[in-house]
Amino acid sequence: MSAPDEQPADEVLEVAALPGEDQVEASLRPARLAEFVGQDRVRRQLELVLAGARRRGQAADHVLLSGAPGLGKTTLAAIVAAEVGASFRATSGPAIERPGDLAAILTGLEPGDVLFVDEVHRLARTVEEVLYPAMEDFQLDIVVGKGPGARSIRLDLPRFTLVGATTRTGLISSPLRDRFGFSAQLEHYAPDELLAILLRSARLLDVTIDRAGATEIAGRSRGTPRIANRLLRRVRDFADVEGDGTIDPAVARAALEVFDVDELGLDRLDRRVLEALVDRFGGGPVGLTTLATTVAEEPETIEDAVEPFLLRCGLLQRTPRGRTATVGAYAHLGRPVPAAGSVVAPRTPGAVPLFEDGPDEA
Repeated sequence: MSAPDEQPADEVLEVAALPGEDQVEASLRPARLAEFVGQDRVRRQLELVLAGARRRGQAADHVLLSGAPGLGKTTLAAIVAAEVGASFRATSGPAIERPGDLAAILTGLEPGDVLFVDEVHRLARTVEEVLYPAMEDFQLDIVVGKGPGARSIRLDLPRFTLVGATTRTGLISSPLRDRFGFSAQLEHYAPDELLAILLRSARLLDVTIDRAGATEIAGRSRGTPRIANRLLRRVRDFADVEGDGTIDPAVARAALEVFDVDELGLDRLDRRVLEALVDRFGGGPVGLTTLATTVAEEPETIEDAVEPFLLRCGLLQRTPRGRTATVGAYAHLGRPVPAAGSVVAPRTPGAVPLFEDGPDEA
Protein backbone atom coordinates (compact mmCIF):
# COMPACT_ATOMS: atom_id res chain seq x y z
CA MET A 1 0.00 0.00 0.00
CA SER A 2 1.36 3.39 -0.94
CA ALA A 3 1.93 6.06 1.69
CA PRO A 4 -0.58 8.92 1.88
CA ASP A 5 1.88 11.39 0.39
CA GLU A 6 2.31 9.16 -2.65
CA GLN A 7 -1.30 9.42 -3.79
CA PRO A 8 -1.62 10.68 -7.37
CA ALA A 9 -2.60 14.31 -7.87
CA ASP A 10 -5.58 13.35 -10.02
CA GLU A 11 -7.11 10.86 -7.60
CA VAL A 12 -10.89 10.74 -7.81
CA LEU A 13 -12.45 12.63 -4.90
CA GLU A 14 -14.48 10.25 -2.76
CA VAL A 15 -16.23 11.08 0.48
CA ALA A 16 -15.18 7.80 2.06
CA ALA A 17 -11.50 8.63 1.54
CA LEU A 18 -11.64 11.85 3.54
CA PRO A 19 -10.86 11.76 7.27
CA GLY A 20 -12.61 13.35 10.24
CA GLU A 21 -14.07 16.82 9.81
CA ASP A 22 -13.36 16.79 6.07
CA GLN A 23 -15.50 13.68 5.67
CA VAL A 24 -18.35 15.31 7.57
CA GLU A 25 -18.00 18.47 5.48
CA ALA A 26 -18.12 16.46 2.25
CA SER A 27 -21.18 14.53 3.43
CA LEU A 28 -23.13 17.79 3.76
CA ARG A 29 -22.53 18.86 0.17
CA PRO A 30 -25.53 18.66 -2.16
CA ALA A 31 -25.10 16.19 -5.00
CA ARG A 32 -27.35 17.79 -7.63
CA LEU A 33 -28.27 21.30 -8.73
CA ALA A 34 -31.82 20.86 -7.45
CA GLU A 35 -30.43 20.42 -3.92
CA PHE A 36 -28.06 23.39 -4.11
CA VAL A 37 -29.23 26.37 -2.04
CA GLY A 38 -28.40 29.95 -3.05
CA GLN A 39 -26.46 31.37 -6.01
CA ASP A 40 -29.72 31.48 -8.00
CA ARG A 41 -28.21 33.33 -10.98
CA VAL A 42 -25.20 31.02 -11.28
CA ARG A 43 -27.32 27.93 -10.73
CA ARG A 44 -29.72 28.92 -13.52
CA GLN A 45 -26.88 29.68 -15.93
CA LEU A 46 -25.08 26.44 -15.13
CA GLU A 47 -28.31 24.49 -15.50
CA LEU A 48 -28.65 25.78 -19.08
CA VAL A 49 -25.00 25.00 -19.93
CA LEU A 50 -25.28 21.42 -18.65
CA ALA A 51 -28.72 20.80 -20.17
CA GLY A 52 -27.41 21.92 -23.55
CA ALA A 53 -24.44 19.56 -23.27
CA ARG A 54 -26.70 16.64 -22.35
CA ARG A 55 -29.03 17.40 -25.25
CA ARG A 56 -26.12 17.39 -27.72
CA GLY A 57 -24.50 14.34 -26.12
CA GLN A 58 -21.21 16.21 -25.66
CA ALA A 59 -18.94 17.13 -22.82
CA ALA A 60 -19.90 20.44 -21.24
CA ASP A 61 -17.87 23.58 -21.92
CA HIS A 62 -15.01 24.34 -19.55
CA VAL A 63 -16.19 26.19 -16.44
CA LEU A 64 -14.41 28.80 -14.31
CA LEU A 65 -15.80 29.38 -10.81
CA SER A 66 -14.50 32.32 -8.80
CA GLY A 67 -15.31 33.68 -5.36
CA ALA A 68 -14.25 33.71 -1.74
CA PRO A 69 -13.37 30.45 0.05
CA GLY A 70 -16.28 28.38 1.30
CA LEU A 71 -18.97 29.55 -1.15
CA GLY A 72 -19.42 26.20 -2.91
CA LYS A 73 -16.96 26.09 -5.82
CA THR A 74 -15.87 22.50 -5.13
CA THR A 75 -19.47 21.46 -4.57
CA LEU A 76 -20.57 22.95 -7.90
CA ALA A 77 -17.66 21.24 -9.67
CA ALA A 78 -18.79 17.86 -8.36
CA ILE A 79 -22.38 18.70 -9.32
CA VAL A 80 -21.25 19.39 -12.91
CA ALA A 81 -19.97 15.82 -13.09
CA ALA A 82 -23.11 14.38 -11.48
CA GLU A 83 -25.45 16.30 -13.78
CA VAL A 84 -23.76 15.03 -16.95
CA GLY A 85 -23.18 11.52 -15.55
CA ALA A 86 -19.39 11.76 -15.74
CA SER A 87 -16.51 10.77 -13.48
CA PHE A 88 -15.12 13.50 -11.24
CA ARG A 89 -11.37 13.92 -10.78
CA ALA A 90 -9.90 16.57 -8.51
CA THR A 91 -6.49 18.16 -8.18
CA SER A 92 -5.09 21.64 -7.49
CA GLY A 93 -2.85 24.15 -9.22
CA PRO A 94 0.08 23.83 -6.76
CA ALA A 95 0.01 20.02 -7.06
CA ILE A 96 0.73 20.18 -10.81
CA GLU A 97 4.36 21.24 -10.68
CA ARG A 98 5.59 20.16 -14.13
CA PRO A 99 4.08 19.73 -17.60
CA GLY A 100 4.61 16.00 -17.20
CA ASP A 101 2.31 15.96 -14.18
CA LEU A 102 -0.46 17.53 -16.23
CA ALA A 103 0.18 15.20 -19.16
CA ALA A 104 -0.19 12.18 -16.86
CA ILE A 105 -3.53 13.49 -15.59
CA LEU A 106 -4.92 14.37 -19.02
CA THR A 107 -3.94 11.09 -20.68
CA GLY A 108 -5.73 9.23 -17.88
CA LEU A 109 -9.08 10.88 -18.56
CA GLU A 110 -12.01 9.09 -20.16
CA PRO A 111 -14.46 10.73 -22.60
CA GLY A 112 -16.72 13.18 -20.80
CA ASP A 113 -14.74 13.21 -17.53
CA VAL A 114 -14.81 16.34 -15.37
CA LEU A 115 -11.39 17.48 -14.18
CA PHE A 116 -11.53 19.91 -11.25
CA VAL A 117 -8.48 22.13 -10.68
CA ASP A 118 -8.69 24.09 -7.44
CA GLU A 119 -6.58 27.24 -7.13
CA VAL A 120 -6.21 27.27 -10.88
CA HIS A 121 -4.54 30.70 -10.66
CA ARG A 122 -1.49 28.99 -9.11
CA LEU A 123 -0.67 26.87 -12.16
CA ALA A 124 2.92 27.32 -13.36
CA ARG A 125 3.25 29.14 -16.67
CA THR A 126 4.91 26.13 -18.32
CA VAL A 127 1.97 23.98 -17.23
CA GLU A 128 -0.51 26.52 -18.59
CA GLU A 129 1.12 26.37 -22.01
CA VAL A 130 0.50 22.61 -22.13
CA LEU A 131 -3.07 23.16 -21.02
CA TYR A 132 -4.00 25.60 -23.83
CA PRO A 133 -4.20 23.09 -26.71
CA ALA A 134 -5.70 20.49 -24.37
CA MET A 135 -8.61 22.79 -23.50
CA GLU A 136 -9.11 24.24 -26.97
CA ASP A 137 -8.33 21.38 -29.38
CA PHE A 138 -8.28 18.38 -27.00
CA GLN A 139 -4.74 17.64 -28.08
CA LEU A 140 -1.54 17.25 -26.10
CA ASP A 141 1.92 18.15 -27.39
CA ILE A 142 4.69 15.95 -25.99
CA VAL A 143 8.38 16.57 -26.68
CA VAL A 144 10.37 13.35 -27.10
CA GLY A 145 14.14 13.45 -26.66
CA LYS A 146 16.47 16.35 -26.04
CA GLY A 147 18.71 18.63 -28.05
CA PRO A 148 18.81 18.63 -31.86
CA GLY A 149 17.12 15.23 -32.02
CA ALA A 150 14.07 16.27 -30.01
CA ARG A 151 10.73 16.02 -31.75
CA SER A 152 7.16 16.90 -30.84
CA ILE A 153 4.35 14.38 -30.86
CA ARG A 154 0.71 15.48 -30.75
CA LEU A 155 -1.69 13.12 -28.97
CA ASP A 156 -5.46 13.28 -29.22
CA LEU A 157 -7.30 13.57 -25.91
CA PRO A 158 -10.88 12.57 -25.15
CA ARG A 159 -13.29 15.49 -24.88
CA PHE A 160 -13.39 16.45 -21.21
CA THR A 161 -14.64 19.32 -19.08
CA LEU A 162 -12.19 21.35 -17.04
CA VAL A 163 -13.69 23.10 -14.02
CA GLY A 164 -11.31 25.64 -12.54
CA ALA A 165 -11.81 27.33 -9.18
CA THR A 166 -10.09 30.46 -7.98
CA THR A 167 -10.26 33.04 -5.22
CA ARG A 168 -8.06 35.42 -7.23
CA THR A 169 -9.49 35.87 -10.72
CA GLY A 170 -7.09 38.72 -11.47
CA LEU A 171 -4.12 36.34 -11.18
CA ILE A 172 -5.35 34.10 -14.01
CA SER A 173 -3.63 34.89 -17.29
CA SER A 174 -5.84 36.15 -20.11
CA PRO A 175 -5.07 33.23 -22.47
CA LEU A 176 -6.19 30.73 -19.84
CA ARG A 177 -9.24 32.71 -18.77
CA ASP A 178 -10.41 33.08 -22.39
CA ARG A 179 -10.47 29.31 -22.88
CA PHE A 180 -13.26 28.78 -20.35
CA GLY A 181 -16.63 28.66 -22.07
CA PHE A 182 -18.54 29.69 -18.96
CA SER A 183 -17.36 31.86 -16.06
CA ALA A 184 -19.30 32.48 -12.86
CA GLN A 185 -18.66 34.72 -9.88
CA LEU A 186 -20.08 33.30 -6.64
CA GLU A 187 -21.47 35.81 -4.15
CA HIS A 188 -21.84 35.64 -0.38
CA TYR A 189 -25.10 34.15 0.85
CA ALA A 190 -28.09 35.95 2.34
CA PRO A 191 -29.13 35.02 5.90
CA ASP A 192 -32.27 33.19 4.72
CA GLU A 193 -30.15 31.06 2.35
CA LEU A 194 -27.77 30.18 5.16
CA LEU A 195 -30.76 29.33 7.33
CA ALA A 196 -31.98 26.84 4.70
CA ILE A 197 -28.48 25.33 4.47
CA LEU A 198 -28.22 24.98 8.25
CA LEU A 199 -31.63 23.32 8.57
CA ARG A 200 -30.68 20.84 5.83
CA SER A 201 -27.30 20.13 7.46
CA ALA A 202 -28.96 19.66 10.85
CA ARG A 203 -31.24 16.99 9.35
CA LEU A 204 -28.27 15.18 7.80
CA LEU A 205 -26.31 15.34 11.07
CA ASP A 206 -29.37 14.34 13.12
CA VAL A 207 -29.13 17.54 15.17
CA THR A 208 -32.19 18.85 17.00
CA ILE A 209 -32.36 22.58 16.30
CA ASP A 210 -35.21 25.07 16.15
CA ARG A 211 -35.54 27.74 13.49
CA ALA A 212 -34.55 30.54 15.88
CA GLY A 213 -31.39 28.69 16.91
CA ALA A 214 -30.44 28.16 13.27
CA THR A 215 -31.11 31.85 12.59
CA GLU A 216 -28.69 32.78 15.38
CA ILE A 217 -25.94 30.68 13.79
CA ALA A 218 -26.73 31.92 10.27
CA GLY A 219 -26.33 35.53 11.38
CA ARG A 220 -22.76 34.83 12.54
CA SER A 221 -21.66 32.79 9.53
CA ARG A 222 -20.16 35.64 7.47
CA GLY A 223 -22.34 34.80 4.47
CA THR A 224 -20.41 31.55 3.95
CA PRO A 225 -21.92 28.02 3.98
CA ARG A 226 -18.64 26.39 5.02
CA ILE A 227 -18.47 28.59 8.11
CA ALA A 228 -22.17 28.00 8.84
CA ASN A 229 -21.71 24.23 8.80
CA ARG A 230 -18.56 24.47 10.92
CA LEU A 231 -20.32 26.60 13.53
CA LEU A 232 -23.25 24.19 13.55
CA ARG A 233 -20.90 21.32 14.43
CA ARG A 234 -19.30 23.33 17.23
CA VAL A 235 -22.67 24.37 18.64
CA ARG A 236 -23.75 20.73 18.45
CA ASP A 237 -20.69 19.79 20.55
CA PHE A 238 -21.64 22.39 23.15
CA ALA A 239 -25.27 21.28 23.20
CA ASP A 240 -24.32 17.62 23.63
CA VAL A 241 -21.85 18.30 26.46
CA GLU A 242 -23.47 21.21 28.31
CA GLY A 243 -27.12 20.54 27.56
CA ASP A 244 -29.55 17.92 26.30
CA GLY A 245 -28.43 18.09 22.66
CA THR A 246 -31.14 20.55 21.61
CA ILE A 247 -30.06 23.83 19.99
CA ASP A 248 -32.16 26.93 20.66
CA PRO A 249 -31.11 30.61 20.49
CA ALA A 250 -29.80 30.64 24.07
CA VAL A 251 -27.68 27.53 23.52
CA ALA A 252 -26.40 28.88 20.18
CA ARG A 253 -25.38 32.21 21.75
CA ALA A 254 -23.68 30.52 24.71
CA ALA A 255 -21.80 28.11 22.45
CA LEU A 256 -20.62 30.78 20.03
CA GLU A 257 -19.43 32.90 22.95
CA VAL A 258 -17.30 29.97 24.11
CA PHE A 259 -15.85 29.63 20.61
CA ASP A 260 -15.12 33.39 20.36
CA VAL A 261 -17.60 34.20 17.60
CA ASP A 262 -19.43 37.46 18.26
CA GLU A 263 -22.80 38.70 16.99
CA LEU A 264 -21.32 39.92 13.69
CA GLY A 265 -19.36 36.73 13.10
CA LEU A 266 -15.98 38.21 14.04
CA ASP A 267 -13.59 35.75 15.65
CA ARG A 268 -10.74 36.39 18.07
CA LEU A 269 -8.22 37.36 15.37
CA ASP A 270 -10.66 39.77 13.72
CA ARG A 271 -11.22 41.56 17.01
CA ARG A 272 -7.49 41.62 17.82
CA VAL A 273 -6.85 43.39 14.52
CA LEU A 274 -9.60 45.93 15.18
CA GLU A 275 -8.46 46.48 18.78
CA ALA A 276 -4.86 47.02 17.67
CA LEU A 277 -5.99 49.48 15.02
CA VAL A 278 -8.25 51.43 17.38
CA ASP A 279 -6.44 51.20 20.73
CA ARG A 280 -2.79 51.19 19.71
CA PHE A 281 -2.83 53.28 16.54
CA GLY A 282 -5.69 55.66 17.22
CA GLY A 283 -7.73 54.33 14.34
CA GLY A 284 -4.91 54.53 11.81
CA PRO A 285 -3.78 54.86 9.16
CA VAL A 286 -1.26 52.08 9.77
CA GLY A 287 0.66 49.85 7.38
CA LEU A 288 -0.23 46.20 6.86
CA THR A 289 3.14 44.88 8.05
CA THR A 290 3.02 46.97 11.23
CA LEU A 291 -0.53 45.83 11.95
CA ALA A 292 0.35 42.17 11.35
CA THR A 293 3.41 42.40 13.59
CA THR A 294 1.32 43.92 16.37
CA VAL A 295 -1.07 40.94 16.43
CA ALA A 296 1.75 38.40 15.81
CA GLU A 297 0.40 37.16 12.47
CA GLU A 298 1.72 37.04 8.92
CA PRO A 299 0.71 39.96 6.67
CA GLU A 300 -0.76 37.48 4.16
CA THR A 301 -3.05 36.08 6.88
CA ILE A 302 -4.36 39.53 7.73
CA GLU A 303 -4.80 40.50 4.08
CA ASP A 304 -6.44 37.28 2.89
CA ALA A 305 -8.30 35.94 5.94
CA VAL A 306 -9.21 38.99 8.06
CA GLU A 307 -9.50 42.13 5.97
CA PRO A 308 -12.10 40.98 3.39
CA PHE A 309 -14.78 40.44 6.03
CA LEU A 310 -13.90 43.58 7.99
CA LEU A 311 -14.19 45.54 4.74
CA ARG A 312 -17.57 43.98 3.95
CA CYS A 313 -18.81 44.88 7.42
CA GLY A 314 -17.66 48.47 7.02
CA LEU A 315 -15.33 48.21 10.03
CA LEU A 316 -12.06 48.83 8.21
CA GLN A 317 -10.86 50.72 5.16
CA ARG A 318 -7.80 50.60 2.96
CA THR A 319 -6.37 54.01 2.16
CA PRO A 320 -3.24 55.04 0.23
CA ARG A 321 -1.53 55.57 3.59
CA GLY A 322 -2.60 52.32 5.26
CA ARG A 323 -5.48 50.67 7.13
CA THR A 324 -8.01 52.88 8.90
CA ALA A 325 -10.80 52.07 11.37
CA THR A 326 -14.31 53.35 10.65
CA VAL A 327 -16.87 54.74 13.07
CA GLY A 328 -18.52 51.31 12.94
CA ALA A 329 -15.36 49.70 14.32
CA TYR A 330 -15.43 51.97 17.37
CA ALA A 331 -19.11 51.23 17.91
CA HIS A 332 -18.62 47.48 17.60
CA LEU A 333 -15.78 47.49 20.13
CA GLY A 334 -17.70 49.78 22.46
CA ARG A 335 -15.07 52.52 22.24
CA PRO A 336 -15.90 56.24 22.25
CA VAL A 337 -15.73 57.72 18.79
CA PRO A 338 -13.00 60.37 18.42
CA ALA A 339 -13.76 63.90 17.38
CA ALA A 340 -15.45 64.39 14.03
CA GLY A 341 -13.09 64.29 11.08
CA SER A 342 -10.50 62.04 12.68
CA VAL A 343 -12.19 58.74 11.82
CA VAL A 344 -13.25 57.47 8.40
CA ALA A 345 -17.02 57.07 8.01
CA PRO A 346 -18.09 53.56 7.00
CA ARG A 347 -18.82 52.76 3.37
CA THR A 348 -21.93 51.05 2.13
CA PRO A 349 -21.81 47.44 3.46
CA GLY A 350 -20.14 45.15 0.97
CA ALA A 351 -18.21 47.89 -0.82
CA VAL A 352 -14.51 47.18 -1.19
CA PRO A 353 -12.03 49.91 -2.17
CA LEU A 354 -10.31 49.22 -5.46
CA PHE A 355 -7.03 51.04 -4.81
CA GLU A 356 -3.87 49.33 -3.64
CA ASP A 357 -1.92 49.95 -0.48
CA GLY A 358 0.48 52.84 -0.33
CA PRO A 359 3.58 52.94 1.90
CA ASP A 360 3.58 50.25 4.51
CA GLU A 361 4.39 52.59 7.36
CA ALA A 362 2.01 55.45 8.10
